[in-house]
Amino acid sequence: MNLNFVNPLVFLPNFYIELAGRLSCKKSLYLVAAYLKRGFMFLPQDEVQFRSKGIAREQVEEQIEYFRKGFPFLALDRPATAGDGILVLHPEELCALAGQFDAAVQGKRLLKFVPASGAASRMFKDLFEFLQDGEVPSAAVRTVLSRLEDFAFYKDLMQVATNGVGAEVKPNAKEVIRAIVSDQGLGYGSLPKALLKFHRYGEQGRTAFEEHCVEGVLYARNDDDTVDLHFTVSPEHLSRFEELVPLVTKRLSEQYGVAFRIGFSQQKPSTDTVAVGSDNAPFRSGDGSILFRPGGHGALLDNLGDLDADVVFVKTVDNVLPDRLKGDVVLYKKALTTLLLQLEEKCFGWMHTLASGPATEDTLRQAAAFLADHFAFPDTPSFRQLPGDQRQVILMEHLDRPLRVCGMVRNEGEPGGGPFWVRQQDGSVSLQIAESSQIDFSDPAQKAIAEGATHFNPVDLVCSLKNFQGERFDLRAFRDPLTGFISSKSKDGKPLKALELPGLWNGAMAFWNTVFVEVPISTFVPVKTVLDLLRPQHQN
Repeated sequence: MNLNFVNPLVFLPNFYIELAGRLSCKKSLYLVAAYLKRGFMFLPQDEVQFRSKGIAREQVEEQIEYFRKGFPFLALDRPATAGDGILVLHPEELCALAGQFDAAVQGKRLLKFVPASGAASRMFKDLFEFLQDGEVPSAAVRTVLSRLEDFAFYKDLMQVATNGVGAEVKPNAKEVIRAIVSDQGLGYGSLPKALLKFHRYGEQGRTAFEEHCVEGVLYARNDDDTVDLHFTVSPEHLSRFEELVPLVTKRLSEQYGVAFRIGFSQQKPSTDTVAVGSDNAPFRSGDGSILFRPGGHGALLDNLGDLDADVVFVKTVDNVLPDRLKGDVVLYKKALTTLLLQLEEKCFGWMHTLASGPATEDTLRQAAAFLADHFAFPDTPSFRQLPGDQRQVILMEHLDRPLRVCGMVRNEGEPGGGPFWVRQQDGSVSLQIAESSQIDFSDPAQKAIAEGATHFNPVDLVCSLKNFQGERFDLRAFRDPLTGFISSKSKDGKPLKALELPGLWNGAMAFWNTVFVEVPISTFVPVKTVLDLLRPQHQN
């Protein structure tokens, strides 16, 4: 039992309090254990905590059951490859789709969604290790020190480093590294990636946040010359974003002749997940409250579902390029958007037809063929043998779903989930983005399928979130709850298990209508470590 709280008496019902008041502190602890052993997993004050977070008791109980039973692995059928699950656009098709972009998006509200929560501490892991216990700089630290002038933040660094870092001064290694990561310097070790300067333009540096704004101008510009962007941020960083917005938008608005509308949101407390101890009982903090943790990027499904737009672009915060290399990004983004809207129009057309009344056999056959051709619908003999009204309901259920077109990059060693055909419980297969933790590598057959993957997921999505009547989908209805993750953590020196919700572009979108399209590696240059900023693609 996790009985690591201060005063157990305040958590018991009156009967137990009266009895415990006549006992020693040690015996009172046993009394709490007895209360819990009687089947009361939660204490009375837990219900107050649940309500304050907007979490239902049943939701917590369901999460604890996941800890007890675990999550099943995905049943991989085969890798999605070029021509078998991944659409490859020939140059003529690419140019045609991109050329139709302006007409396709006319009258549509476009919005760019960027998950930007969390600090960039992992990006500076090598630098932190050097400060903590390093006497001899590692190869990574030596590279940083030898190429300081190549970083977009170099000018800012010169202003905060105590003894300067210019060529005329021989800097102290730890002093310079500390000036980069510590709050007494640039504070880059505790800032989110969005607020770090990635690229240099002349004497000016541009943050990842600014690069996303510029990208928004290039492919998410609305008919009224507005650009809508939405960033998910941590509460402790929100004020820094709000300070940056007027500075950035004023300059870019004048440069591009647009007006920016930038929104922010945080992960909702109601998406936090319960932590448990080794016994799968709720882990309790020192004050007796149950420990809840952020539910991972899958928690952002609610933030995504709150957006009111016809087309939503989803892209990670660290995958941005300088202006000289944005050409392929914009070209493919426009092509993927046009493809999305063409498929959406067809889905809406079939929905209007099927919702208008009993469908003919020919209509049912054509609708099933459309779904089979584009979204792997199981148009099997057993389906065709069903009565017409049942087939009509099934077809409408498969048509009336959120839609996503996802860019996939050929695997050249970059980290990231991969595209696979996954077998569902009913025997059908669907296109899914799978993370390595969802794959059973102890199964030789599953391992062979995973190793046969030719592409990986760069998180380059174009999404349609409204139905044929213009109403926003409840995105939670289309996620697979059995695709969560369990990880080992610790708090106050005590081990615990944490639960992450189905990933935003993994299980959270499991039952969306999905299309994978190959995009070039030139569109994907993520910044995972500080050394990535020294790649030629990030140097101007």
